[in-house]
Amino acid sequence: MWNAARSVEREWLDELPAADPRAVRSRNDLQRVNAWMLQGAIMARSLMAACGGRTPRTLLDLGSGDGRFLLRVARRLPWRDVNVILLDRQNIVSGETLQQFRALRWNAEAVAADAFEFLDRGAASDVDLMTANLFLHHFPDRALKLLLALASRRSRVFVACEPRRAMLPLRASHLLWALGCNDVTRHDAAVSVRAGFRDRELSAAWPKDAGWELREHPAMLFSHCFAARRLERAP
Repeated sequence: MWNAARSVEREWLDELPAADPRAVRSRNDLQRVNAWMLQGAIMARSLMAACGGRTPRTLLDLGSGDGRFLLRVARRLPWRDVNVILLDRQNIVSGETLQQFRALRWNAEAVAADAFEFLDRGAASDVDLMTANLFLHHFPDRALKLLLALASRRSRVFVACEPRRAMLPLRASHLLWALGCNDVTRHDAAVSVRAGFRDRELSAAWPKDAGWELREHPAMLFSHCFAARRLERAP
């Protein structure tokens, strides 16, 4: 068993301008990587389980990128009339993607902002559901705990699907050339695995509060899932 501690490094995609050809290519690569990992199916199942059959009316997706991943997840869900904020530091969500959300009766809005600042400011509204796909692993432990603390104040349900920190995913990250992935994607994949999660690490980083039900588990071969649901108080 590989027991290496988390190691967080900067990913190349985060450093490149949004319009850089290598960045555009890498974002397209990530769509294939997500499909290869079955990440969309994993996230959809996690959301259904965490929401207990209820349809959230408001959803905030952290680190949405170009929004195409959440769109694929939305197509797997029976939910309609969901108001969605696609939050990312870069404004790279296309009008076509927003239109495809509307076709599903998801009212999506792209917001370019820092996640910490957005969650911390008083103008940010609380949401029924907050999601994160391959996002939390970008942050060292101290920043991660702060982000999760902010998320716990703003959401009723929080669901994240992250890289699993294990030998098999690390080895697989070195084979992405076979999917035609470029140098940025191949570099960032290995970095992501080394910064990923295992066991109960995300539960330990969540605020210590008896008012939450926490679930954490590996999913398929390469993913690690975490869900937090605020417990309803008895009347």
